[in-house]
Amino acid sequence: MDNVNIGVKVKPYDSGAQARGRMRGGFWLVVLGAALWGVDPLFRVILLKNLTSAQIVLLEHIIISLIAIPVLWRNRVELRGIGWRHVGALLFISWGGSALATILFTMGLSNGNLNAVLLLQKLQPLFAIMLASLLLKEKLPRHFGILLIVALAGTYLLTFGMTLPIGHWNDFVQIGSLLSLGAAALWGGSTVMGRLMVGKLKYETVTSLRFVLALPLLTFMTWNEGAAWNMPAFGTGAFAAVSLNLIGQALLPGLLSLLVYYKGLTTTKASVATLAELSFPMVGVLINWIVFQEVVTSAQLLGFLLIWIVLFVISRQSESSERTLS
Repeated sequence: MDNVNIGVKVKPYDSGAQARGRMRGGFWLVVLGAALWGVDPLFRVILLKNLTSAQIVLLEHIIISLIAIPVLWRNRVELRGIGWRHVGALLFISWGGSALATILFTMGLSNGNLNAVLLLQKLQPLFAIMLASLLLKEKLPRHFGILLIVALAGTYLLTFGMTLPIGHWNDFVQIGSLLSLGAAALWGGSTVMGRLMVGKLKYETVTSLRFVLALPLLTFMTWNEGAAWNMPAFGTGAFAAVSLNLIGQALLPGLLSLLVYYKGLTTTKASVATLAELSFPMVGVLINWIVFQEVVTSAQLLGFLLIWIVLFVISRQSESSERTLS
């Protein structure tokens, strides 16, 4: 039916408002996905008592692949149009971000100062920003350098409080810290490669490929490691505990977090997403308080506040930028 003008102004379909809503919603989905990573150490540290880093990551990927393979089969038509550039991005995400980075981080948890390992993870934005600028030609938010410094200051306060690491630099150069730095570089690069891929494939397809493609590499690394499998006897309480931890690790901070993360990444720039990922240390503070009864200090509260101020400012900038373009 044709529209008839009867003297009443009808507000046109506001596609710009919808686009802004999607961008804003995507940003906070990235925040939520990264926040779910905060429960990761709860499972991983317990599993390290029975398994090696490579064994944990391999089993985690096998569990998730049982869910991912049917998704890939259903979306197999999408794979016909990808080029070598996208294949390279997928291999970086799966081999680098999913396999190697997770192994490096797991090894770091058992080979160094935990505070140093966690703090060095906050260097991910630096790697992601450089790659996003080079590969995706993304324009950074206004005053991004200042916002980044404020966010990193917040993560420092969350990790170390008001203490200066003077006289403790060995915590930053030991093997655990170097492993963590490698993981940060790979995860930062995966943020950029993930942003490249979600424009080509559905976010659930990218998530599934991340785990399935990593299986051959993880199998080779675990076999080459030659370590004995120290799983408890089947049917015992210890076996049930390890199994539940593996499933919980795979599904919560593993699969669910990445599904939410890549969904949000479809409407969020990589340089912005990498700051949204700083929600991870805030969740770590809450878990320490709730699970381990560690009192949250005033410095940690200040760090929490600084990071959320940065996230809020960037979210408002994204909304304002989209409004200007629409």
